[in-house]
Amino acid sequence: MYYELHGSGGTPLLLLHGGLFNIDLQFGELLPSLAANRRVIATDFQGHGRTNDADRPLGTESLAGDVVGLLAHLGVPKVDVFGFSVGGAVALHLAIRNPELVRKAIISSVSFHPSGDREENADAVGEMKVEMIAGTPMEADYLAKSPHPDHEHLQVLLTKLGGYDTGAGGWTDDDVRGYAAPTLITVGDNDAVKLEHAVKFAQLRGSDVNGDFAGVPASQLAVFPGTTHFSGLARTDLVRDVVLPFLDAPMPQT
Repeated sequence: MYYELHGSGGTPLLLLHGGLFNIDLQFGELLPSLAANRRVIATDFQGHGRTNDADRPLGTESLAGDVVGLLAHLGVPKVDVFGFSVGGAVALHLAIRNPELVRKAIISSVSFHPSGDREENADAVGEMKVEMIAGTPMEADYLAKSPHPDHEHLQVLLTKLGGYDTGAGGWTDDDVRGYAAPTLITVGDNDAVKLEHAVKFAQLRGSDVNGDFAGVPASQLAVFPGTTHFSGLARTDLVRDVVLPFLDAPMPQT
């Protein structure tokens, strides 16, 4: 399991990339600002980037288990976590199932329940072929960094991503409402996740109030304009200016 350590200071920030991405593709432009005043831990998931594949399906629970093992290996008792898409699903799993590990969570471009995904997602992801990503940065980075840099292994990864979390029922409203970590939810305005679902996510986390009277909740929602799923974190300046104040804000009093 490949990982990198950057910067120093404060609560470590754990970066979890999306499917077909890796540390560099997802967070490369953001890393200098994220690591300027804090320790950053970044990892490539199973079969992605420089991490080898394993003889098992791809799924949120298994990837979360890998991350828990990594934090134990590094002796890190608590992190802030920033996950995108697949990485966002893992971040949410950690916040709910391993709350002792998570101080704050940034969960980007992922639903907490299948009802939040656009209907065309499943068919598109389930039928991914190597030819469909020919000439893309995802193909180029896979061939440059994978321990098995060939199209046969890339197709295995695409097939596993097509079956990601098949049959999983997602989280209940009470699951989402009940975990402790303040959460920043981000979504593109033209994302694979429905906007109304992102709003519901934020409402379950206590957002969508009249903040002038009730105060600003610890959990927040950011909608990035002109942004699709694959370009979800590409607007580096905008993402940085949303993420860093959330991470740097004092923890709310309990």
